[in-house]
Amino acid sequence: METNASYSSLVAVGDSFTEGMSDLLPDGSYRGWADVLAGRLAARTPGFRYANLAVRGKLIGQIVDEQVDAAAAMRADVVTLVGGLNDTLRPKCDMGMVRGRLEEAVERLAPSCGKLVLMRSPGRNGPVMERFRPRMEELFSLVDELAARHGAAVVDLYGAPALGDPRLWDVDRLHLTADGHRRVAEAVWQTLGLPPEIDWRTPLPAAAPPKWAVRRVEDLRFARQHLLPWIGRRLTGRSSGDGRTGAQYSAELGRAFWVTPEDGRVPGPVASWSPVHVTDLS
Repeated sequence: METNASYSSLVAVGDSFTEGMSDLLPDGSYRGWADVLAGRLAARTPGFRYANLAVRGKLIGQIVDEQVDAAAAMRADVVTLVGGLNDTLRPKCDMGMVRGRLEEAVERLAPSCGKLVLMRSPGRNGPVMERFRPRMEELFSLVDELAARHGAAVVDLYGAPALGDPRLWDVDRLHLTADGHRRVAEAVWQTLGLPPEIDWRTPLPAAAPPKWAVRRVEDLRFARQHLLPWIGRRLTGRSSGDGRTGAQYSAELGRAFWVTPEDGRVPGPVASWSPVHVTDLS
């Protein structure tokens, strides 16, 4: 492993997993693994630039149509692409379409950056995971195939049992907790050839399972706050990402932009970073 690797720019492409949902900051914004990774890279490389284009709820076709060209135009040292899992969780999923659009994304991104990073996404252990596991594994087989064909790196989060622990997932059962995001950031960090800081695969300490009554209360809260709204959006053709753009995408300009910390030695939260002037975007 090359521990002296250096990267001066990062672009993150995807859905809520990359947007950072459930890793909530006091100001109401999300942090997530991509922002954590960017902060660590910025502390290592003066002049580091970053753009997170990911938007919650996006399907693979939307990711390709709305984010991929913008990401490719930035010519970043590293681009991360995670997409397709939202498609596999739909009652009806055209895996042939998912395959075609993901392949299109990789073909357009791989030549545009120094290193393309793909992922086998984690899944929370439970009945929902078991129902959709065949589709997920079909998607991940494609990820491996595309990575081998185009020289991309793959971060295998799906193969890490620790990330299936329900305690690393938020109450919505779809998004990781802050600790889960920290582990994903470390996994990508190590995949980029940088020196390990933690063993992100380490399981949480053993604990007694919650009592039956506690589980039922949690199930009811989950159904009321998350499952029923999700079903409502499906029935009405809406998405949690409708009307949203990535954190570093200007709808007015119709293009993405970089942000960079004022002080690379102490980068601070990405939300406090300054946009790079529009003339420097290319």
